[in-house]
Amino acid sequence: MPELPEVETVRRGLQPVMEGWTILSAEIRRADLRFPFPEGFAARLAGRTVTSLGRRAKYLLVDLDDGAVVIMHLGMSGSFRIAREAPAGDMVGAFHHERSRDAAHDHVVLTLSSGATVTYNDPRRFGFMLMTPRGELAEHPFFARLGVEPTGNDLSAAHLAQAFRGKAAPLKAALLDQSIVAGLGNIYVCEALHRAGLSPQRAAGTLVTKGGEPTVRLERLVPVIREVIAEAIAAGGSSLRDHAQPSGELGYFQHSFHVYDREGEACRRCGEQHKVRRIVQSGRSTFYCAACQR
Repeated sequence: MPELPEVETVRRGLQPVMEGWTILSAEIRRADLRFPFPEGFAARLAGRTVTSLGRRAKYLLVDLDDGAVVIMHLGMSGSFRIAREAPAGDMVGAFHHERSRDAAHDHVVLTLSSGATVTYNDPRRFGFMLMTPRGELAEHPFFARLGVEPTGNDLSAAHLAQAFRGKAAPLKAALLDQSIVAGLGNIYVCEALHRAGLSPQRAAGTLVTKGGEPTVRLERLVPVIREVIAEAIAAGGSSLRDHAQPSGELGYFQHSFHVYDREGEACRRCGEQHKVRRIVQSGRSTFYCAACQR
């Protein structure tokens, strides 16, 4: 599943050809993806101008000039392709393995006044596109319980202290709770915890004082989360599995991983004497160094 940096990379790739431009036509080639398309979806898109192209957590948000917003999710295998003069088009995103270009999996085709054609391709069809009035977005089931963005100013040690206070849940699980921080995923939580020297297994509540204040360790964690996400976005995403930049190149953040997917390799902080370990937490692989993460 794409994580926040991958989705942000896609947003930035699509923005120049979509934001401020009119959708001249929309072709919907099947009735559904993960969910059915909204009724009359193609007709509701045609003639509308994209006023902004945003992101909330791992969702792309396409605001239209009639007050509606299109909610897009890439699912497991979804990708966007931009075609201008080159028929094959540029892939948008940071994908390690080649994304599908099989026209049989081209499910949505948008022709824009920018001169670009944007095609959504999704072999597994776990992605989706929905539509809701902008004024109702905050109450939408996908957004009503989302926490703060890890890239925004609302993420603070005080916010995490309030959320973690009294929690016996492992720190990693608490950080993956989308009602606390929206958009953080397994890869970047592993990396942030290693950089901060914090064990993924420690109880989240141990980072909060008896008075409810953040400890020094929690204060250190917040800027580390921002750094990891910023570096991944700058590199074009993690490039794991199916995630190509607009140029078609791979992202390179995976070469900077300190622990993720490095089981049995030397910790890049401790050296050869300590190896990266892998454990399973809540059905997901956790990578960490038991020596320097406490």
